[in-house]
Parts: sequence; C-alpha cells; structure tokens
Amino acid sequence: MNIHEYQAKNILKSYGVAIQEGKVAKSPKGAVEEAKLLTKETGTEWFVVKAQIHAGGRGKGTVKETGSHGVVLAKGIDKIEEIVKGIVGGTLVTKQTGEDGKKVNKVLIAQDVYYPGDCEPEEYYMGVLLNRETGRNVIMYSTEGGMDIETVAEETPHLIHKEEIDPKVGIQPFQARKIAFNLGLEGKAFKEMTKFVTALYNAYEGTDSSMFEINPVLKTSDSRIIAVDAKVNIDDNALYRHPDFKELRDLSEENSDEIEAGKHDLNFIKLDGNVGCMVNGAGLAMATMDIIKLSGGDPANFLDVGGAANAVTVEAGFRIILRDPNVKAILLNIFGGIVRCDRVAAGVVEAYKSIGEINIPVIVRLQGTNAVEGKELIDNSGLKVHSAITLQEAADLVEKVMK
Repeated sequence: MNIHEYQAKNILKSYGVAIQEGKVAKSPKGAVEEAKLLTKETGTEWFVVKAQIHAGGRGKGTVKETGSHGVVLAKGIDKIEEIVKGIVGGTLVTKQTGEDGKKVNKVLIAQDVYYPGDCEPEEYYMGVLLNRETGRNVIMYSTEGGMDIETVAEETPHLIHKEEIDPKVGIQPFQARKIAFNLGLEGKAFKEMTKFVTALYNAYEGTDSSMFEINPVLKTSDSRIIAVDAKVNIDDNALYRHPDFKELRDLSEENSDEIEAGKHDLNFIKLDGNVGCMVNGAGLAMATMDIIKLSGGDPANFLDVGGAANAVTVEAGFRIILRDPNVKAILLNIFGGIVRCDRVAAGVVEAYKSIGEINIPVIVRLQGTNAVEGKELIDNSGLKVHSAITLQEAADLVEKVMK
C-alpha cells in the first residue's frame, strides 16, 4: 500500500526520525492558515508547497491546467494562496504518472529547510528494502541525493553504497557509523546521521514496510540531518498487524479496476497491452504473459484469481478485463491443482451467460485435475469460446485470433 509523503513523514517522526515539518491543506485559504500555524511552531518564513500524489518526480512535473510545477518555493505567506491555486484541483503530470497525470486533491505546506548558515546544505539518498537473494534487508545510500537513483546507478554506480542488515539482530551501531563515514560526514552531522539511520531502519521494520525511500536526506547548513521527502510502501500482507494504517489508504490515488478486483480477492494490475489474461497463480501468470508476447500480442493486465476460482470470481475477472477498450482478446489459463478444471469451466460458462454476449475472442486453456472434462464443458457449451489443453495450443490460438 502506497501512502502520501505527509503520512510517511508522520510515521517516520513517530519513530524518532527527524523530518521537514509541514501541514496538509486542501484549499488555497486553508493553506494560508496552515502556513501561519507552521510559522508559529517552527519560525519558518519561507515555505515549500508540495503536491500530494502517489508518484515521484513532482518537482519536475507540470500541472496541465496552469503550468505550475508540483513542488514550488513560496517566499512568504503572502505567496502561498496563489501558488496553491495553481496546484490543487489540477492534474499533475510526471515521469511516473504517464500522460494522463493525477489529480491533486491536497498539498503539503512544508518549512523551508535550505536556510543560510555555517556551511552549504548537502543532499543524500537513502532507501531501505529487502534483498531477496540474501534474505536480508539492505540500506542503499549515496552522496548523490536529489537525483533519480536510477540515473545515478546507470551513470555513476560506484557512488551507490549498500549495507546489508541481518534481520535477526537488526542494525548495529558500527553499521550506522559506517554509513555516516561513507557519506563523508564528521562532527555533529556524523552523530546526527547515525541516529537518523538507526531510527529509519527501526521505522522500516516496525511498520512492516516493503520499501522506504528518502530522497533527499538533507544535511542542513547547521549540520542537522532530516528527511525532506519520504516515499513509503507498506506490505499489504502485514496490514492486519497495523489496523490503524488502513485509514491511510487513499482510494482516489488507485486504479478503479484494481480497487474492484480487491473486493473480490483478485490480484489485478493494469498494463498497456491488448490481450487480457486471467490466471490462477503468479508464476503461471508471468508465463502466460510471456506466451502472449511470443504470440505477437501484449498483455493488458496481470490478473491472478487464486487457487479457489469459481463462477463469481471468474465473472468478476471477466468484467474487469472487459472494461479496458484496448483488449482485443482474453486468455484464461488455469492449472487445476487446488481447484478442479471442470469447476472453473462451469464458472466460465456461468459467467459468460451472466455477462451476456462478449464480442472479443476468449481462449480458455485448462490443464491439471479434470482438464479433459473441463474442455468438454467448454466445447459443448455452444459459446464462442476457444478451448486449449497445452500452452502451445493456447499460444497458437492467441496468434490466430490476433491476426
């Protein structure tokens, strides 16, 4: 589950991570009032107005309707209202949103932390995630903060450092010091960074997150270490341990089809292709998408109906796939293990009749328990459904109907 920057910062702060303070507003007038409160609490006179959407690249992104960027410096409270007018209610387009962009419903009014002082501010990158190859968590960090980490990895990979943490013992003091040393810090900033890294890792573990990304981590002009941005992804499978996190979910930021799929316990991800696929099992789904590509098509989605597919889930899957106008064919690929193939076939027939006429080719490939019986059900249904037993047959049918 993705959450907004301001929500992520609140979580970080609760674990002792130093953050750039800010307040959320949904309107220009409200933003002005929040800025006044922020001034009283922090003494700041300049502010950073940040669009709150689930996407990166906001600073370089553009609001379609006004031309404003998604992150704008306000040099005084008197500038806030006009800046927020150019952001809230508009559609922000960034590298991560695609051309459609995302509507901005709220902004974060944050304190300006790039104030003058004894030294120049410096930006770093830091992220925490799981290294699935080693089974350990890893802290990735770099002196090249404020830049796309992908660009840094491609052009200057030697500037990216990694520190693996054994989850059995957690982060050790020497590891936090090593990170601060590799970032070239000393004195107050060195001590601040060791505290920051330790608190950040504890927040990552404590929230059962799948990813933390702070870009940039800032060393201020008076050697404080704070999180200026925060991108947090919480593991959906662990939400039952954090019931308070459920209210952080912003459905307006999510794909409506993915929301609908979740109501039926379907794992659905929208893609940009022309062949819809419905499969039971993530591995089989990946293989199915490969088949579609090899047959000259492009997957329009990832849809895993799970091991207990039935008429209700199959019908829900069909309806979700058919909402996509780009879909020219549907491939249903089921392996009968936990669920019998004839049961799935019956579900297909029931779903087909319930939905009504489907005007695109539907290919059903069944393999495993009662696959032959399932194929007979499909073949004798009188419906315009192509049936297959092997992967090759399914691939040939996809290629045939796409011509």
